Amino acid sequence: MPEDVLFKFEQQLSRDEIADYLHAAADNLEQGDDITLSAGSDSVTMSPPANPTFEIKAEHEYSNESDPGELSIEFELEWKKGADTDDSTDGSLQIE
Repeated sequence: MPEDVLFKFEQQLSRDEIADYLHAAADNLEQGDDITLSAGSDSVTMSPPANPTFEIKAEHEYSNESDPGELSIEFELEWKKGADTDDSTDGSLQIE
């Protein structure tokens, strides 16, 4: 499926700075508000529905056995344009 990147930001930040961004997004989600992402002249406003799909992925990417690779934690909200989704999965997520 083709993909249009509407906004991209990548920068090395402190844990505290990252937490501040995540808290701001979480506050908007909790209040049912839009989420606006902006950096420089780039900006996009997204309106997550009441029940988007939430995906968390922990990855270790490497090219071969001797490559130490890169570790990542990805947080993603997904929804179909114009629809409020309610896809549920067995089990519950815990973040500690």
